[in-house]
Amino acid sequence: MSEVIKNRYEFVVLFDVENGNPNGDPDSGNMPRTDTETGLGIVTDVCLKRKIRNYVEMVKEGDENYRIYIKDGVPLNRSDAKACSAANVGTDEKALKAAKKENEGIDVQLRDWMCQHFFDIRAFGAVMTTFVKGALNCGQVRGPVQLGFARSIDPIMPQEVVITRVAITTEADAEKKGTEMGRKYIVPYGLYRCEGYVSANLARKSTGFTEDDLELLWEALLNMFENDRSAARGKMAVRELIIFKHDSELGNAPAYRLFESVHVVRKDGVDVPRAYADYIVSVDDTPDGVTCIRRA
Repeated sequence: MSEVIKNRYEFVVLFDVENGNPNGDPDSGNMPRTDTETGLGIVTDVCLKRKIRNYVEMVKEGDENYRIYIKDGVPLNRSDAKACSAANVGTDEKALKAAKKENEGIDVQLRDWMCQHFFDIRAFGAVMTTFVKGALNCGQVRGPVQLGFARSIDPIMPQEVVITRVAITTEADAEKKGTEMGRKYIVPYGLYRCEGYVSANLARKSTGFTEDDLELLWEALLNMFENDRSAARGKMAVRELIIFKHDSELGNAPAYRLFESVHVVRKDGVDVPRAYADYIVSVDDTPDGVTCIRRA
């Protein structure tokens, strides 16, 4: 694997949705998430991380150093057990306690193995305490890559669309009716902005996040919707990735100043945006020691 990253980064991701639901709220009938005070749309960091994980798992299928820790249908204990197997440690309570007694540093050894073999632990961190009953704690690892919630540039207006289907669920219902009614929620158009951080300091001290990992992260952010299509999400696309690279590990400018230098405004005469072309995206000159890289 390549060297651990040595530069701090901040980044802004601009993505949009057309006639879809980018992130439904299960507590609100799966309506698109919104800020009730401003009407701005919201997409959670968890939703975006899921898409990054799915992309990495797809393009790195079979690569032992790019496994995914948080995935559907795989208990965390099962993944933790792989680290125990590599260290020749049993997973029952008695074996775990014996291993801890013989080697006080076994927790760090297991943590480092997990970081080396699971991309999402190297990137986002993880809480690996599933063997705590055996006095073994792989640790709460804080990852160098952190994402905030995405918010739409303008307020969104979710629409409830009534749909019908001809397939009836039960025989009894089939005798009474020929179709069934349903509902789905869409956002006619929304441009969202997500801000994120990459800490070289945490990468060096904690997870070993490398330059290859970083390039894969940028690739995943740009392509996270391209192989994750569904009728419910409509047409979603990442429009631009704006990266701020610092010349040092600890950074050369406050993150808020860099984020404030990115401006996304509607074009003159556009009252109701319905396309990315309805916006103008600009970036101010960056401070000394910071380089701006724009990728689309």
